[in-house]
Amino acid sequence: MFVFTLVILFVLFILYKLMLIVPMREVHVIERLGKFRTVLQPGFHFLIPFFDRVAYRHDTREQVLDVPPQSCISKDNTQLEVDGLVYLKVMDGKLASYGIENYRKAAVNLAQTTMRSEIGKLTLSETFSERDHLNESIVREIDKASEPWGIKVLRYEIRNITPSRHVIHTLEKQMEAERRKRAEITLANAEKAAMINMSEGERQEAINISEGQKQKRINEAKGTGQEIAIIAKAKSEGMAMISQALAVNGGNDAMNMLLKEQFIAQLGKILNDSQVSVVPAEMAKLEGFFEGMEQVTQTVGGHNAMSKGAR
Repeated sequence: MFVFTLVILFVLFILYKLMLIVPMREVHVIERLGKFRTVLQPGFHFLIPFFDRVAYRHDTREQVLDVPPQSCISKDNTQLEVDGLVYLKVMDGKLASYGIENYRKAAVNLAQTTMRSEIGKLTLSETFSERDHLNESIVREIDKASEPWGIKVLRYEIRNITPSRHVIHTLEKQMEAERRKRAEITLANAEKAAMINMSEGERQEAINISEGQKQKRINEAKGTGQEIAIIAKAKSEGMAMISQALAVNGGNDAMNMLLKEQFIAQLGKILNDSQVSVVPAEMAKLEGFFEGMEQVTQTVGGHNAMSKGAR
């Protein structure tokens, strides 16, 4: 009974070693007597017991490997601490098994060295602004170097870029200075705009004043012209009436008498208003003298008429 049990266990052990089920997400590397035989894809397979064995198992899904933080020096001699993530996938189980001892560790170390090399080509500001370009460069370099390992580097992502404390302090001062600069520029632009607006206002005010004065002078000139035209027309009409009056008998005597009266009146006015006597003041009384003479003549003429009537 004991022997039968051992035979059953031995048969079960042989069957266990004979059959192999490879999961969907894996590939198995088979060795026969220590030598590579084949790479088994997902599914059911038979092996030769004691001759064939599963040497390596590889996950064919995309793998994410954490790249530890490391110190890097940028092109402008700035110390940075950078970490990231590398995404890769096993493409060839044979090369992943025999091409390198540990492709995960090798990929991480290669990502670190490549990252240091690529960051050394960029300045501090470029490491932040050119992050996508930096990721592409690292992926390209890692994928080129890892091709003999049977793996495919799909992408690389920089997770953190941390400058040293001294650099952070310097950047804060620089940002503060930049903010002050922008504030001063804004104030200067505002003052400039205000001065321009004031000058434009003063200019427009001067233009408006000059336009008003110009219109005022034009209006005054038009009024003066109309006044002169009216006066000239009145004088013309007056001269025409005078010429008509002079054509009548006795017109010349009347004109002479009128001119004398105006001359005497104007001379008396000048002598009364002036503080300097150019001619004797009695000449201003000539008009009264002539008027008195005219009254005396009329009185004498009246007495003569009465005397003739009495006779």
